[in-house]
Amino acid sequence: MTRYFLEVAYKGTKYSGFQIQENALTVQAEVEKAFQTLHRRSVQFTGSSRTDAGVHAYQNFFHFDYDDAIHPQAVYKLNAILPDDIVVKNIFAMPDGAHSRFDATSREYVYKIHRFKNPFLRETSFYYPYKLNLDALQEATAFIKHQINFFAFSKTNTQVKNFQCQIYRSEWKIKGESLFYTIEANRFLRGMVRLVTATLLKAGREKISLSEFNNLFVNERKCGFSVPAHGLYLKKVTYPENYFSASAQRFTDI
Repeated sequence: MTRYFLEVAYKGTKYSGFQIQENALTVQAEVEKAFQTLHRRSVQFTGSSRTDAGVHAYQNFFHFDYDDAIHPQAVYKLNAILPDDIVVKNIFAMPDGAHSRFDATSREYVYKIHRFKNPFLRETSFYYPYKLNLDALQEATAFIKHQINFFAFSKTNTQVKNFQCQIYRSEWKIKGESLFYTIEANRFLRGMVRLVTATLLKAGREKISLSEFNNLFVNERKCGFSVPAHGLYLKKVTYPENYFSASAQRFTDI
């Protein structure tokens, strides 16, 4: 039995999230179905990072165990089977015990905003035409990096045991008429990135002060603001150095 990692990217617009759900169209269900079509056997995948309905990913991973030979053109053939909004980028043969979720050291998300109406960005970026105080926005954004307790920025129906996250990166970039918020951490709570992004935008519009922003962390009160899913992307899942180079076999599209 060999453990494999499967790297994917997808546009999440029409999917009810990443993880398989009963009576719902999900990324995992589509990839498992494509694998079964190609190899004539069903295999259950384990995902590295759950994304909600409508959220996209430049990079995400599954791992699975398989005791037969992987088709030598598996990446090419899986992509021929999969719908156009999901792509398999790589398959890696991994050591026993490698775990796509627990071995990840960080995850990086980006939230995309466009300031002027653009019909071509309607499903992949959030239209936000409001005037922003960029100094206030950047001050609140830098403040995020020094926080640990993100209870205020998690959905209420979560089952996690603690709300502590270590933030490695929190920054806005401006490119023309677009804004991009990037946040990287060792872990994320359910709904956290969209809740943080919405609250930062509130600070940028001067609807809340930096003091009020700080009180969300101190008083553990839910922020109550969120931005739509379609502007959010899982950009990267990071693993320890040389994590994949040690693998004995790699399947690509070539």
